[in-house]
Amino acid sequence: MTYEVDYLVIGSGVAGLSFALRAAEHGRVLIATKKCPDDTATNWAQGGIAAVLGDDDSFEDHVADTLKVGDGLCRREIVEMTVREGPAHVRALAEMGVAFARSEDGKLDLGREGGHTRRRVAHYKDVTGREIQRALLAAVAAHDRIELWDQHIAVDLLSMAKYGGEAACFGAYVLDTASGEVKTVVARATVLATGGAGKVYIYTSNPDVATGDGIAMAYRIGAQVANLEFMQFHPTVLYHPHAKSFLISEALRGEGGVLRLGNGATFMENYHPQRSLAPRDVVARAIDNELKKSGADSVYLDMTHLDGDFVRARFPTIAARCAALGIDVTQSPIPVVPAAHYMCGGVVTDAAGHTTVRNLYAIGETACTGLHGACRLASNSLLEGVVFAARAADAVAAAELLRPAQVAAWSSGDATDSNDAIVVALNWDEIRRFMWSYLGIVRSDKRVERARRRIELLRQEINEYYWDFKVNADIIELRNLALVAHLIIDSARRRKESRGLHYTLDYPDKRAEPSDTTLHLTHGPPP
Repeated sequence: MTYEVDYLVIGSGVAGLSFALRAAEHGRVLIATKKCPDDTATNWAQGGIAAVLGDDDSFEDHVADTLKVGDGLCRREIVEMTVREGPAHVRALAEMGVAFARSEDGKLDLGREGGHTRRRVAHYKDVTGREIQRALLAAVAAHDRIELWDQHIAVDLLSMAKYGGEAACFGAYVLDTASGEVKTVVARATVLATGGAGKVYIYTSNPDVATGDGIAMAYRIGAQVANLEFMQFHPTVLYHPHAKSFLISEALRGEGGVLRLGNGATFMENYHPQRSLAPRDVVARAIDNELKKSGADSVYLDMTHLDGDFVRARFPTIAARCAALGIDVTQSPIPVVPAAHYMCGGVVTDAAGHTTVRNLYAIGETACTGLHGACRLASNSLLEGVVFAARAADAVAAAELLRPAQVAAWSSGDATDSNDAIVVALNWDEIRRFMWSYLGIVRSDKRVERARRRIELLRQEINEYYWDFKVNADIIELRNLALVAHLIIDSARRRKESRGLHYTLDYPDKRAEPSDTTLHLTHGPPP
């Protein structure tokens, strides 16, 4: 069956929901999300949203901090635009009902995180993303021009090029995972808000949905992607066999937490003047180096010198999770290790979310806007989501529906139901393990080449499986994950320098002239 809407949004995090609410002012919106509506990276975000909201802060300072952490690859005009527009969006979230923490005088209680020179992070305890997600979902549910399909995963984008036309998108094939039906959704504009690709690594702070779907689908219809070698590894994820990669927010270090070795010694002074509040790429590499030198399993984040009542009140979720695992954060340091966290590259867009394919937009972590450069400044991600969602929602009002006279329905051809799901599980596990080993925090030409050889073989196997059997969520995610792994590897091979989040032993220095790593499909579909 074919469904027609004005705007199709794929993803239900802060970017997708914010877009839907604004775009619904001038059109009908359908949101397709592959699991539950709140199964998003936004819902897992702890720290907060960065914006110039304090009396001692300025746009110039926030811009300078972002550019410094981005290590030469930020687009200054995008940074300045985002920073200047940010405060109004934070205030709009508050008006919508987001309960940002406030001081006794009613002003926002602003936190500080790594790379920031000022307190500018608006937060709600240590579950800011969850609070934002709650408020946005409530607003969406109350809107009569927005429809939300949960348990619906996009299979592929619809392209006019397949019908002999220009490179333009007019919707997507979407699988209803409950019924198994693949629905055809036609839209004037299609918006990718699918989040990042942290699940391409075995150790990640991301939810299971972060499989790079938007990046993979966009690439397959010819959109440019860029800077996918810049995967941000969060320095502090709880190290415990039952923690399941639970994030320990950077805000703990912003409130005075100190990183220590197992013997109690500090070490960050050996790596950066900002010590434990250095940018994430510096802290993650420092921890990685210290663990390799000592052979230890983790380093420690020490909050024991701070007031215990304050720590429990400011970080109730983190304190409770640690307590459930036998760690009293007010009495014992927290064992932490780095894990894959945020994709700084993505689908190339302009200042309004336009990709290089007509009527296809990308916002949030899926996009490469130029804001983050080679390393993201902490808490700039939720900021980017709301700023670009609004800009894209305004831009799509002018989108003209381009579609063929007859849209081909999804066909499974001779494909049968899968009877060999172990193939998916084994390939999934192998990709994630070798990506961690070879494309992790520290890289080399040999490691990258090993990864390249393995991903080529696996993608051939996955492609055969994809066409032989009827689609389901697992094979769709695996196909996307394998393509994104290939793109990360290809991007890393092309960057002959160390910059930001990409550090390689073979090229430890930065080139004099920074440049993006841009990829796009030039002939035929990828295998």
